[in-house]
Amino acid sequence: MNALVHAIDNRGPRLLGRSFPGLSAPGPGQTVTLNARQARLFDLAEGDLISLNGMSDAHSLRVIAFDMAGRDALPSIGLSGSAPFPETGFDKAELLGWMSAHGLPDTDRPGCAPLGTDEDLLILRATHNCSVWILSIAEPSALIDGVAPGEVTLSVTRAMTGNIILPPPLGQVRDEFTIARGTAQAYELNPGEVVQIIDVEGQQCSDFMAFHATGLEQSRVEMIDNTATRSMVRRAFPGPGLFDKFYDAEMRPLLNVVQDTCGRHDTYGLACTARSYEERGFPGHVNCSDNISDSMAPYGVPRRGAWPAINFFWNTWVEAHNQHILTEESWSRPGDYVALHAIEPLVCVSTACPDDIDPINGWNPTDVHVRIYRPDTPIRRAIAHREKETAPMTLSQETAFHPATSKLTRDFAPARNLWVPTSYSSVGTLAEYWACRDTATLQDMSALRKFDIIGPDAERLLQLAMTRNVAKLAQWRGTYTLLCDMQGEVIDDGTLFRLGPQLFRWCCGSEESARHLSDLADEHGYQVRINAHGDVLPNLALQGPKSREILRKIVFTQPHVPTLDELKWFGVTTARIGDREGLPFMLSRSGYTGELGYELFCSVADAPKLWEAVMEAGQEFGLKPMGGAALETIRIEAGLAAAGAEFTAGVDAYEAGLGFAVDLKKPEFVGRAALERNAAAPRRALKGLLLDQDDVPAHGAHVYAGERQVGVVTSATRSPSLERAIAMARLSIEHAEPGTTLEIGQLDGRMKRLTATVTDIPFIDPSRARARA
Repeated sequence: MNALVHAIDNRGPRLLGRSFPGLSAPGPGQTVTLNARQARLFDLAEGDLISLNGMSDAHSLRVIAFDMAGRDALPSIGLSGSAPFPETGFDKAELLGWMSAHGLPDTDRPGCAPLGTDEDLLILRATHNCSVWILSIAEPSALIDGVAPGEVTLSVTRAMTGNIILPPPLGQVRDEFTIARGTAQAYELNPGEVVQIIDVEGQQCSDFMAFHATGLEQSRVEMIDNTATRSMVRRAFPGPGLFDKFYDAEMRPLLNVVQDTCGRHDTYGLACTARSYEERGFPGHVNCSDNISDSMAPYGVPRRGAWPAINFFWNTWVEAHNQHILTEESWSRPGDYVALHAIEPLVCVSTACPDDIDPINGWNPTDVHVRIYRPDTPIRRAIAHREKETAPMTLSQETAFHPATSKLTRDFAPARNLWVPTSYSSVGTLAEYWACRDTATLQDMSALRKFDIIGPDAERLLQLAMTRNVAKLAQWRGTYTLLCDMQGEVIDDGTLFRLGPQLFRWCCGSEESARHLSDLADEHGYQVRINAHGDVLPNLALQGPKSREILRKIVFTQPHVPTLDELKWFGVTTARIGDREGLPFMLSRSGYTGELGYELFCSVADAPKLWEAVMEAGQEFGLKPMGGAALETIRIEAGLAAAGAEFTAGVDAYEAGLGFAVDLKKPEFVGRAALERNAAAPRRALKGLLLDQDDVPAHGAHVYAGERQVGVVTSATRSPSLERAIAMARLSIEHAEPGTTLEIGQLDGRMKRLTATVTDIPFIDPSRARARA
């Protein structure tokens, strides 16, 4: 193993010696997507290359560059600023905020270089250090009308400098140091400071422990405690991620997690020990426990042969059948990190694990880098999101509606790459539920994925991919449909809208949809383009019996598109707020509640104004904001399927309760043969269970007929309308007849049983009369 060069390359976003807290530029080798109206920052050093792929599909791109003094640096990447700064066409708040943070006056707008080429690939090379912004220009109406430019993928190839390339700093650094492989280092944290522990080269574990500094001053060893932490956060051992907070034995919080870009760690185990190596034939092997003891000795901490620790980047899990703890190579990539906020004065110790006889460090121990940020550095809370295990990482973002929703709640949860409200404290989950049933609710649903399928073969592709007959879908109409694989298992579900003869918009739950459609198009040679909107088309769900009356107050439509009152179930149109000059949005009569409802799609810049306009119009009708907790209860009552619950691996569309969305009259679509075979001889069916009590069974709980398991619970809740617990369950066909009495097993299925009666779903409004009203 060759020694690493420990020189630190500080080429992150430090223009004029400062950094912009919360802004994360793409790292080296990371591919990112530039969607319509987005702006992306890249920090380049001399010799770095930036590649732009998909240029031929782009409508309008602009480039702005700054040198280390804040001057125009376009010549450093071979361009000239021949175009004025675009005042419209992109969401410029991030760029202007970055300029302000670096002391660049808002009135001094830089020139920019337009990019236009018939070639698909463009590569720019930096001759000097510079910060480069690439902008995708499109007016909001282009997004709503479905003519947004195709996405461009961007990546940076770093010049070979021999230095470690670290992720950009998160804020103002107080101290930083590298922990050489096979060693450990102790350091102190003040309350409010954030420590960032960075896996420099990837697949390198780092053990961590924190002690009360005041306790050590008084010769008391008070540190993170395994049992107290597990009890306080109500989680099992070990976990694929991290606890939100870590506590000492007196249940006092010591730290909380701020950011995590890896997502898989051993939540709480032992650091490696001398004994673990000795008993495998490696006496004298360096180990983390001894390194922790050596590092903490100056603080008067007694030695231990085995130290408990948070094992960052250690990939462990509990084997389902025999409950053994298993381990494999880490998931962490170069530059992955965990950032923790200190609540108390702490003394911490971090290691760079020396294990070279197990897969946990990729068989090759490397270094760990630590940064400590000052208390006044605003670092937003975020976790990593990857569209696929091998895809680039993005940190969870606030949605475009956050300026409005954050005034009403602090209860947010991650949904894919976005933070969305779970509930609103001033309303409450139960009141949100009843508002949706009796009046109306407004919900941020921006985590919905949106893709435009455009081109002469768009219908041909979708007809092959979708389970419904797309050829029958008229313009300004939508349909609920499925994407299935060859086994008939559901890849994704969603709503497909036809916005033009060769223009469709697919609103769904997963990026896997786009990959599947793209593969089919390539396989069959179809002329089609699939545009991902990413987060640039946020949307709201206005649901409830008063939703149409609320929209009547504010919706304006042009004569060439359907009006609000002409929208039937799953109809779609383009609209504006107030009049022909109002902010534009796409309006569909759809939702995930089983109630009369609509969904509104707009540009990022218009999102807060759209929220306020709808809330103001709905005030007289009792409109309430609603979060994800109330929606979960409502969608179960409505019998609506969810990914990972009703449809998952090994479950076909019929077994997921989605057979109504399968059109076997179509001569061909992916998965048709398997679904036709399974429909003729079904083995399992999705049914409802009405429980005789209020105990809500867990997801995955077994359903029994006597001593034999005959099904599994897919989703469950307590229904406020039915005043009892209800569940959806996948049952063997022999026990799926409505009226059958079954039992749901609790306490391993043996010690406690919940009696339930099989029923059809939906539980409420089985004819969908409310949604069709």
